[in-house]
Amino acid sequence: MLYFKTHQLETDAPWVVFIHGAGGNSAIWYRQVRAFQAHFNLLLVDLRGHGRSPGAAENQTNYSFDTIANDVFEVLDHLQIRSAHFIGISLGTIIIRQMAEMQPNRVSSMVLAGAIAKLDLRGKFFVSLGNAFKGVMPFMWLYKLFAWVIMPRKNHAESRNFFIREAQKLAQKEFLRWYKLTGQLTPLLRRFEAKLPEIPTLYVMGDEDHMFLPTVQNMVAKAHHATLEVIERCGHVVTIEQPQLFNERAIRFLRQLPA
Repeated sequence: MLYFKTHQLETDAPWVVFIHGAGGNSAIWYRQVRAFQAHFNLLLVDLRGHGRSPGAAENQTNYSFDTIANDVFEVLDHLQIRSAHFIGISLGTIIIRQMAEMQPNRVSSMVLAGAIAKLDLRGKFFVSLGNAFKGVMPFMWLYKLFAWVIMPRKNHAESRNFFIREAQKLAQKEFLRWYKLTGQLTPLLRRFEAKLPEIPTLYVMGDEDHMFLPTVQNMVAKAHHATLEVIERCGHVVTIEQPQLFNERAIRFLRQLPA
């Protein structure tokens, strides 16, 4: 089972589950815990091979978004959490979308920060570049390259450095297993775009998130159950760069939903 941590407010308080991105771990939410635990029960998980969670068995070389989602469902079942609100960052937003597709009755709402809705030509180019060199280049070189491409500005330095520092804790084999998931991204995101969930959804994006904001804007324009908050002077990782604004807007969104 995944490593997890809970902060329980009251037995009957709604649960909020936090899902980090690739290369990170539950420590990324350190600027959210205090604000959210005043209103909700919190569950923070380390995805497989990240943080304190074990990786795959030696003979398991491929992951899928189904298996990653089922890891989280296993924790929910263990804690007897029937449904919850979900908050994700970056690749964690895709895992939440996958969970909503698999068991929509268990996903009360979604707050998707730095969401990945579609890969543009630049994204596809860098994924292809990584695939070409992942077997011969140290994985941290690739990770640092991607971090600089996605978070290039001076004011993105804290979130960029956090992701690079935490990714260094991954084993090379584990990184490669996760990187293979990029081969599933394009068809998966196409499917998500064609079938938008009827689940209350808040997207929180930085106005400097140059790779992912435009596609999220286009998708939200077609969605009946989704809203978009754009935070100024902020890049991909809004939860680190503008935590107070993110916390205020996400908590306001969750608290106005029916109990």
